[in-house]
Amino acid sequence: MAYECLELSQEAGVAHIRLNRPERLNTMTREFWLEMPRVIRELDIAGGTRVAVISSTGKHFTAGMDLSVFQGNDALVTDTVTGRERFRQQLLVLQETFSAIARARFPVIAAVQGGCIGGGMDLVSACCLRYATRDAFFTIHEINIGMMADVGTMQRVPKQLPEAIVRELAYTGDRFSAERAERLGFVNGLFDSHEALVQGALALAARIAAKAPVAVAATKDMISYSRDHSVAESFAYMNALQPGIFSVADIGRAVAAQKAGAPAAFEDLPAIRPPIA
Repeated sequence: MAYECLELSQEAGVAHIRLNRPERLNTMTREFWLEMPRVIRELDIAGGTRVAVISSTGKHFTAGMDLSVFQGNDALVTDTVTGRERFRQQLLVLQETFSAIARARFPVIAAVQGGCIGGGMDLVSACCLRYATRDAFFTIHEINIGMMADVGTMQRVPKQLPEAIVRELAYTGDRFSAERAERLGFVNGLFDSHEALVQGALALAARIAAKAPVAVAATKDMISYSRDHSVAESFAYMNALQPGIFSVADIGRAVAAQKAGAPAAFEDLPAIRPPIA
């Protein structure tokens, strides 16, 4: 499948999605908002993807929203009931772009170089893991243009950073350095160059892809559920989820592979079949 703003490559269960408009600082154009959820859903439906890495090209990971998205469709006109409903529907579409990443059965790793601005924060906060170059920075930029971030940052980042830090960043729109982000746990690790960053993220993805895919998918689901629910509710969910994915065969493969010092041959996640008509 051809994409206008993205490049997709796949190897050994690892999908590598690259933002590929460096001449426009990888701003999020109308095509981006359509293509990103599409590629994630298509990978998820097909079932062969075990991990995805989202990286970028050029000086910056992304400069965020491209305002051309709103040109010509009156999406920002909110002085009527019709206008406000149109705005809300547009917002739901934008939010779904990153919610698709969070909901995908496979883990998603963000590899950030340079600036991760505005919508970039929404994107990486929906990912499971974040790695960055040492000179990278993050910005909740919306406050600098007189609005509130509304595509995921306000919902996800407060669960990934201390509240006072989130308030500082959201109120000021200041740059949040990769070094500080790593100290506070928002970023998992730092690399000295863009090339080393991408190689490192893909190497980690390959390590995860060597694990049992059904167990990894369930683990992602369980962590997300526990984040949003009480301990008691999470145990109840675990007790319903574990019997559905528990595989003696996968455990046997894993143990045998460890003894042999060789990778185990696990089955991929099954393709998602269309619902019964």
